[in-house]
Parts: sequence; structure tokens; C-alpha cells
Amino acid sequence: MKKYSASILFLILLFSCQKKEEKTVLINSNKNFEKYKEGFVISLWELYPDWAASKGYHKLDSILVVPDSIYKKKQLDFAHAHLDSLQNYPLENLADHNIIDFYMIQNQLKSSIFTIDKLKSFEWNPAEYNVCGAFAEILNGKYDTLEVRLHSFNIKMNAIPAYYEAAKANIKNPTLEHTALAISQNLGGISVFEKDLISALGKSKLSNIEKKEIKEKAKTAVHAIVVYTNWLKDLDNKMPRSFRLGKKLYTEKFDLDIQSSYSADTIFKKAVYHKKDLHGKMLVLADNLWPKYMKSTAKPTDTLQLIKMVVDKISLQHTKPAKFQSEIEKQIPELVDYIKAKDLLYIDPSKPLVVRKEPAYMAGVAGASISAPGPYDKNANTYYNVGSMSGWSAEKSESYLREYNDYILQILNIHEAIPGHYTQLVYSNQSPSLIKAIFGNGAMIEGWAVYAERMMLESGYKNSDEMWLMYYKWNLRTTCNTILDYSVHTKNMTKEEAMNLLVMEAFQQQAEAEGKWTRVNLSQVQLSSYFTGYTEIYDFRERLKKTEDAKFNLKQFHEKFLSYGSAPVKYIKELMLKDLKE
Repeated sequence: MKKYSASILFLILLFSCQKKEEKTVLINSNKNFEKYKEGFVISLWELYPDWAASKGYHKLDSILVVPDSIYKKKQLDFAHAHLDSLQNYPLENLADHNIIDFYMIQNQLKSSIFTIDKLKSFEWNPAEYNVCGAFAEILNGKYDTLEVRLHSFNIKMNAIPAYYEAAKANIKNPTLEHTALAISQNLGGISVFEKDLISALGKSKLSNIEKKEIKEKAKTAVHAIVVYTNWLKDLDNKMPRSFRLGKKLYTEKFDLDIQSSYSADTIFKKAVYHKKDLHGKMLVLADNLWPKYMKSTAKPTDTLQLIKMVVDKISLQHTKPAKFQSEIEKQIPELVDYIKAKDLLYIDPSKPLVVRKEPAYMAGVAGASISAPGPYDKNANTYYNVGSMSGWSAEKSESYLREYNDYILQILNIHEAIPGHYTQLVYSNQSPSLIKAIFGNGAMIEGWAVYAERMMLESGYKNSDEMWLMYYKWNLRTTCNTILDYSVHTKNMTKEEAMNLLVMEAFQQQAEAEGKWTRVNLSQVQLSSYFTGYTEIYDFRERLKKTEDAKFNLKQFHEKFLSYGSAPVKYIKELMLKDLKE
């Protein structure tokens, strides 16, 4: 009996020791991985100083990297070395949040290798070369005194001529579309050196000697930009590359950029089905609204034409070009008040949102966007960039405003600002994981903004048949973004076919459809991020509502979901489900 008791005691002690040992291993492994991440991020910023600045890390602002062959080799060496280093951290020894960070670091490194070795956009996309944005951010920043920022600006300008010479050496058979964009954006960005810089110098306390030096360098910078754009204009490009990626490159880029549980093929099929479902819902609403807006007009037999006629009639309700930005500014506090009243989500009042005219160096791709501060600069302004209609014809302005009519403008503000991008990115910056803030997943970020649109309407925001009809039209845009993106880059969809999809099946105005065609010419995969992320988030919420039933709390779901930072939705789902089980 004594021997038996001693054996049990021995086993208990052995088991206890093993548990302590396992716990020690886990603690040490996670501590080591945290140290690795710190070193990794610092090394990353040394390689990509402008990316660092965009995230609020300004210690390297005076450095402008010259994108030559030596730099490409540095990027590849960095990626391969760190992929090897990650093997020192077995996943079974890492905590959940570190497992996600592991996957996000790994994905970023693989993306870098893919971009240099396979995508090779540095050869065919001249718009990748533009210094204006980085210099503008130095002038617009609030992170240090104007004098300190201008000092960095001054040193950084030294490399501008070499930067554009390297760009010219890299470019081979560029696409015509990206060449035109590069010329437009670079010339538009000259104002940073001719107008914005001079204004900043006038306000600064720098010596007259340094001011003169900066002005001279600015002239050299402008000259380098003009020489580059003239070189692009005169380029003997007899065999320009197609802007279409092709299925092989598109599929690989989709997997790396989106990080979805769905493949590109699957999400395309889901989008096609969803488009049909939306048409059915819109037909019911349009039929109900017909007597109100179309009076005694005979209904067409074509259902899409019926929907279009009602949508077009309601779209006549819109603001004027001169009031477009002020109307957006007016609606922001209304959205905040509604969310507070409905208790949908906590909105941090200390994080400013500033609506501004879209800077010239950003123009040419999208009409509205958010520029958010990075994790190192959390208290800086978040900018809501609004495209200007200055110089547009009356016909083009009217078409644009019908697209962003009184109903859709509100949905746009939900998407871009509250509780969409602005709100999500504020939460993301509060995440304890720097990796998730740095490598923010586009599908999660865009998916949340699209999810927020539907969630707000479901909660009763401006509830009416008109608002729901316009929401479905807007959601149809998200859906058709995926269909368009996939079809153009993998199925050789023509412009005529694209315009038919966007105008006839998605009920978009001609100006909006033309802009989207331009956008799909200039980007790849990003247009698919909206529908992919939205589908994953909304389906996950509905799954939890069924599982938790009466215990489900919408506000808690939102805040819990956003607390994981801008991680891929598939990883957020795993952690939330695990937390619920525990």
C-alpha cells in the first residue's frame, strides 16, 4: 500500500514538474518572440523609411531610399533571412495573438518576394515612383516642430535626382495606363515643393541661409520630377505591357493580399450569386416606390430597366458641387449622435477626424478616402479626403452627384468615416499588437466598412424604402467590384462589357462607371477586398447570433471584433470562437 501511494505521489510530482516545464517553455517562447518582433520592426523600418513615417515612426524621415538593383537585393535578402528566423518559433509554443502575428509577418515576407520575383510591378508601373506624398506628409505632420521637420525635408531632398534616375533604369515596357497616372500625379505633386514648402518656410524660424538652401534644393527636386515625366512622355514604348495581371498572378496576389478563407474563384462565384439576390430585393422596393416617383408612367417589362428608372429618379435628389464637402462635414456629428443613441459601438471623442480637399498627389484613383495616423502617432489627425469637382464640366459634375445623391452620400460617410474606416482604424491603433497595426489586412479593413453600412441600416438609420433601395445599389457596387476585378484581370473583360455590368446591372452613373474602369486598370485585387471581407464578417456575425441566441450583444460583438486590430478575418473568427468556448 505504501509502495502504491509512493508511486502515485511520484506520478503527481512528475506531472506537476512537466506542467511547470511546459509553462516555462511557453512563457520563454512568447517572450523571445516578442523580442524578435521588436527587432524585426526596427529592421523593417530601416528598409522602408517612408512606410515607417506613414505609421508614425519618424526617426528615419530624412532618408529617401533610391530604388535601384542594390535595394531590390536588400529587400529579398531581408525577406528570406526572416522567413528562416521564423522557423525558430514553433507555433505550438506561441500564444494565440502571437500565432496571428507570426502568420502576418510570414505573409508580408512572402508578398515582398512575390512582388520582386514574379509581379515585377517596379518595371511596368511608373506610378510607383513618386516622392511627393512622402514630402507632403513631412510638411503636414504634427509630430515635431516645423523646424525639425523642415530639416528632415532638406536632407531627404538630396536623393531625389538619384531616385528618379533609378526609376528610369527600372522601367521596361510600362503599361500605358500607369504611365499616364505617373505623369499626372508627379506633376500634380510639384505643388508640394513650389507652394506648400514655400508656405512652411515662411512660417518657420530657420535661418535665411538654410531657407535659401532648401529653396535651391526644391528647384532641383522639381527639375528631377519634370525630367522624369518628360522622359515618360517621350518613352519609345512600342510594346507596352497589358494592365491585366492574368489568372496565375492574380490568384497568387489575391491569396497574399486578402488572406481569406475563400479562394479568388470562390469569392467570384459568391459575388455573382449575390448580385442576382440584390436584383430581386431591389425589384420589390422599386415596384413599391413606382407610384410615388413615376406616377402614371407605364412600367417596363424589363425588371432591370424598372429598377433603373426608379433609382435614376431618386438620384436627382443631391447636393451642389460647391456644397459637396460641407455636406459631408455636416453629416459626421449626426452619425456619432446616432451610434451613441443606439449604443452600437464606443466612439472615442479624443481622436479628431478632419474633412479636407483631396491633395493633388493623391488624385486620380478614388473620390473619397481616409488617411489615418499610424500606431506611433495615434493622436494625430485622421483625414477624410474628398475629391474636388473643380474644373469639371456641368454634365460630369451632375453625373457624379447623382451617383453620390442624398441617400448614398450618407452611406459613403458611414463607410469612410463613422463607424467605418475612421472608427475601425482608431480601434486598430489601440491594439497591443504593433504587427497587426502595421500589416493591416485590407479585406478586414474594407470588409468592416461595408459591414458597417448594412449594420447601420439594420439598426434603423434613416429607415425608408428609398434608403434601402439605395443601400442595395451601393452594396451592388461592392459586389460588382469583385466581379469586375476578377473578370478584367483573369477573363479579359472588355471596357464595353465592364460598362454594361456597372451601368446596366449595377445602376451606376456613367461618370462613376468610367472612374471604376480607370481604377481597375490601375489596381489589382484591392477591389475584391470589400466584398470578401464583408461576406466573412457578416456571415460570422449571423453565425454567432444563432449560437448565442438571447445572449448575443451587438455592441459587445463590434468592440470584441475590432479589439483584435486589423488582422485577417479568418484569424479573428478563430480567436473569438475560442474565447467563447473558454
